[in-house]
Amino acid sequence: MASLPSPARADATVRRVVPWAVVVGVVLVALNLRGPILAPAPVLGLLREDLGLSSTTAGLLTSLPVLCFALAGPLVPRLIRRVGPDGAVLACLLGILAGTIVRSSGGTANVFLGTVVIGAAIMIGNIVVPVIIRRDVPYHRAAAVTGLYTASLNIGGTLTSLGTVPLADAVGWRWALALWGVLAVVGLLYWVRLRARRSAAVAEADQAARSGGASTRVSPSVSRIAWLLVLALGCQTFAYYGLSGWLPTMLTDTQALDPAAAGSAASLFQLFSVLGALGVPLLAARTPGWVPMAVIAVSWVAMPVGLLLAPGAFVLWALFGAIGHGGAFTAILSIIAQTSGSDREAATVSARVQTGSYVAAASAGPVVGALSSATGGWTGPLLLVLGAVLTFSAAGVSAAVMAQRHRSA
Repeated sequence: MASLPSPARADATVRRVVPWAVVVGVVLVALNLRGPILAPAPVLGLLREDLGLSSTTAGLLTSLPVLCFALAGPLVPRLIRRVGPDGAVLACLLGILAGTIVRSSGGTANVFLGTVVIGAAIMIGNIVVPVIIRRDVPYHRAAAVTGLYTASLNIGGTLTSLGTVPLADAVGWRWALALWGVLAVVGLLYWVRLRARRSAAVAEADQAARSGGASTRVSPSVSRIAWLLVLALGCQTFAYYGLSGWLPTMLTDTQALDPAAAGSAASLFQLFSVLGALGVPLLAARTPGWVPMAVIAVSWVAMPVGLLLAPGAFVLWALFGAIGHGGAFTAILSIIAQTSGSDREAATVSARVQTGSYVAAASAGPVVGALSSATGGWTGPLLLVLGAVLTFSAAGVSAAVMAQRHRSA
């Protein structure tokens, strides 16, 4: 009678499936994690007219998912422990698909219910992807795969932002939102197949890893890194959402651009983030671990400083800021994947860091807008953003230094 494969042999079986099969899977998940949030924004006017919503109520459709991120975050590690990382990916994609269908059918209640489901499902994906990368991708490839994941997040959001209006013109806003569910279907089919490729030995090893030991405590050294990452990602996310929401208005007010031109200029802040996401792994492969975070910090700081001192060069500052925020997300997720000692630890740290960051994100837009109204201009908000990115810089570089020491220990 054949003996059961050991965990080491099970791990070797996993390696035959990855990394490229998992890399493709990670990209397919990433394409679904920003588009469903951004899709309503281009057709918000049509949606308001059809459903009779006020501008304030309609605006909740873009902010509500971020609140769902913060609320769902603490629950996701339990889901991962119960169904495993692969099962959590399937739950994420199923939730996005279900939420998309519900949001595109019925009245106002359906729209908001579907948005809540989408937000909770996306948070599962946000947290489980670093776990998948830690588990399946060789250590020296983790930063590169994380960078590709981050770039794919932004590509998915850009495709949705650009494609929703043409689709709405052709088939109406409901079908325009619903058709993006095709990306979730593709991801589901792929991950069902990928999960099936794992042998019985791998499934048994994964189950043993999930059931072995009830402790979910994070080691002291990783916990210290995690709290620095909470501060770093929280400040970076606050700055990102604060600028994303108000940059077009800021450019209209300070540079006398018409709304279309201001929106196009602000889109560079999203588009060029791909450079940061893909540049961090290239830099990390050739320099000490703290250098990429320091470069990201300088890039991020350049945007608010540049907008304060030389606002006419806003395209250049948007480029620097895009590299900063795209690279920051990649670097922080890479640290989580590379320093966690187990899937459980990775899930716990990922949930802690990302939940904290989305609490900050939920307050960014209202705080920046209120400060602008109170001061009658944009100097105060830009100084607030500058303070946030300086704090990110200090916490991020400190976390990167500690992570390098942790890996060398």
